[in-house]
Amino acid sequence: MRQLLAAIEEPDRAAMDAAQQRQAQLAKPPGSLGRLEDLSIQLAGITGRIHNEVTKQHLLVFAADNGVVEEGVSSAPQRVTLQQTINLTRAKTGAAALAKYFGCGITVCDVGVNAEIRDDAVMDCKIAYGTRNMAKGPAMTREQTLTALLTGARVAQETAADVIGIGEMGIGNTTTSSAVLAVLLDVEVEQVTGRGGGITDESFERKKRVIRQAIACNAPDGRDVVDVLSKVGGFDLAAMCGAFLGTAATRRPVVIDGFISAVAALCAVRLCPAVRHYLIPSHASYEIGYRLAMEAMELQPMLLLGMRLGEGSGCPLAFKVLEAACAIINGMATFDEAGIDDEYLDEIREGDKFTP
Repeated sequence: MRQLLAAIEEPDRAAMDAAQQRQAQLAKPPGSLGRLEDLSIQLAGITGRIHNEVTKQHLLVFAADNGVVEEGVSSAPQRVTLQQTINLTRAKTGAAALAKYFGCGITVCDVGVNAEIRDDAVMDCKIAYGTRNMAKGPAMTREQTLTALLTGARVAQETAADVIGIGEMGIGNTTTSSAVLAVLLDVEVEQVTGRGGGITDESFERKKRVIRQAIACNAPDGRDVVDVLSKVGGFDLAAMCGAFLGTAATRRPVVIDGFISAVAALCAVRLCPAVRHYLIPSHASYEIGYRLAMEAMELQPMLLLGMRLGEGSGCPLAFKVLEAACAIINGMATFDEAGIDDEYLDEIREGDKFTP
């Protein structure tokens, strides 16, 4: 684990400066392409190159069950984890359908589904058959948590892609994610807990009560990410956190999906602050805790679509925005190349609107 964290480097500031200078030379008013310009500069810092391609895109989905579903915190039965884990490999879920349509790869990794999966399309990295019920004690041992972290890192490092997106599948994981976020940010459970898949008012109150109970009985140390994950997290969250670390260690951009993915990303940033420079948020999740997780990492999502599916569904959309950022810095002409004369150039430098 120490070797993994030590391999994550700060962004290449010289490359970022060069990309910013290139953006200033392109035939457009300064900053007129907004986040696309920012993304091209971020990519330069990640790769050390001004010109980048993100044509090889891959979604990693980590699947696991959570013992806390015993407490009635979810609207769906636990068997849905198994069903949807398999459906992800057959392009039958939202994220998988988007990945297929846009032509990006997808790997579904079983790190803790509470069932035998006899399907070669699912990568078998099972650590255990689900976690224990965190409302009654630690969800995992510390060793299991570290195994999950390193498993996610290994899967990411071995995935051949220019950009990776991180998703999940696991009934009950909005409950574990809310618990982890509440501890990491030291905030009240109500501030970070949403309804997840759509539970009743009674179940929602039970969900918040169960999270408070899990935090109280386990007393996770908010300064120790591994402790927090082991006591109130899950195999999926830990593996996702590891995947963020592993992608950053190989100097590639990594896309955050929604709430659960954002919590895993925050865990990675707490373990290694330099990871933040490799993170690219996709959409603004509908879940209440998402905004706080983003603020803690000083990040802003690119898309506002009212999405809250999970699975990594925002990642294929974000991949296309990244392609657009690359297209701009790679393909646009400079003022000289476009034959724009000094009069117009002077107007632009003075901050006036460019009118061809």
